[in-house]
Amino acid sequence: MHWNSALGGVLILAFLSLAFRNDPETAKFFVHKKKYIMGTVFEIAAYDASPEHASEAIEKALEEAVRLDGVMSNYKPESDLSRLNRNGHFHPETVSPDLYEAIRESLKYSRLSDGQFDITVAPLVDLWKAALAGDRVPSREEQERLRDCVGYQKIQLLPPDRVKFHSSCMRIDLGSIGKGYAVDRAADILRSSGIKSALINAGESTIYGLGAPPQKKAWLVHLRDPSNKVDPEVLLYDNSVSTSEQTRPSLLGNDTAGHIIDPQTGRPLETACALSIVAKTGTASDALSTTLLLVGPERGKSMVMSMTDAAAIWVSPGGQTEMVSGGPQIFLGKGVRTEVAEAGSRNISCRVY
Repeated sequence: MHWNSALGGVLILAFLSLAFRNDPETAKFFVHKKKYIMGTVFEIAAYDASPEHASEAIEKALEEAVRLDGVMSNYKPESDLSRLNRNGHFHPETVSPDLYEAIRESLKYSRLSDGQFDITVAPLVDLWKAALAGDRVPSREEQERLRDCVGYQKIQLLPPDRVKFHSSCMRIDLGSIGKGYAVDRAADILRSSGIKSALINAGESTIYGLGAPPQKKAWLVHLRDPSNKVDPEVLLYDNSVSTSEQTRPSLLGNDTAGHIIDPQTGRPLETACALSIVAKTGTASDALSTTLLLVGPERGKSMVMSMTDAAAIWVSPGGQTEMVSGGPQIFLGKGVRTEVAEAGSRNISCRVY
């Protein structure tokens, strides 16, 4: 559902307040590295008693994200995903364990959202992407033809490692879950290396807090606020936050589309709100951020309330907010009035520019 990156717009206060500062009282050294991966910048900051050990662990974690890019990229013709998109039509294709697991996780969120989250939207994403480049609106006939290629129900998983497409024109795009999956695997590498305090930032749209900084209870992260009035923030401790926001037409210099496509209409989503979701894993927060932006606050709040360890906030350009929590807290730094999810609450509009 995403074909460009870093649109979450999440700002990391922890990097600003803690970066490049070692802690002599606890003998912890701060190490920060970044690398261009998956079309965006992955950053990892960690504290450890040995800067050499932390540096080596971070390098291994970043290399894991590089490896996964080679598995899940739909831009690299040699990737596992590209091979599946070429060969998986009516024919079971053997895939790597990571690709199989990422697709399996994706289908879980497709079922949860009744198809609003759908990795098979790739043909429509490419259609609108080409339209932006050519400064034109796709015809109704083009849209309808490609909508027939879309539908998560047409993906068949054949355990333990085969995938089959029941459509001649289906292709999948893991852009709405791949970064989160890579963040989780990077966190696994850090844990297995003995790192207990780290922050992983994938393109400012998915962030994972491993443990907490020295003498702190958690990693403090400021979330996207299109109004510059609300200043929402969250404390991360072994959990993740992701943000989604539709590209405004004015930013594209084009009035035809944004980067998030609604699989049920075949057209770009029209919303001016930003949505941030806290969840236990990067995979979950990444997938849910797109899902909740698509479904909007009214339905999205009931979805979050059905989950444990999740919380979400929608913020409009005017500073109106909707929040819901099944555990984690999202704080408002500037004390603006908030409509909290409860029976009969009025939803803000997130469907109009």
